[in-house]
Amino acid sequence: MTPAQCRAARALIGMTQTELADAAGFGLSTIVDFEKERRVVSSTAQIRMREALESAGVKFIPENGGGAGVRLRNTREAND
Repeated sequence: MTPAQCRAARALIGMTQTELADAAGFGLSTIVDFEKERRVVSSTAQIRMREALESAGVKFIPENGGGAGVRLRNTREAND
């Protein structure tokens, strides 16, 4: 997950940085620093942020020639 994907994912679902920090179990500064690319955060932190966003309904789209991105998970995917 890139910092841009993190920002886009939050915007897509209307989640604040504080809400993401709470959901991922980290301090707010970890989210802010990651999204602003102030420092490299641990892979564990990135995984937990991504899992929190996915649990909230975000699907991450891999780099596949068109660029990495995010979208809302459709209802059928949520039930699989």
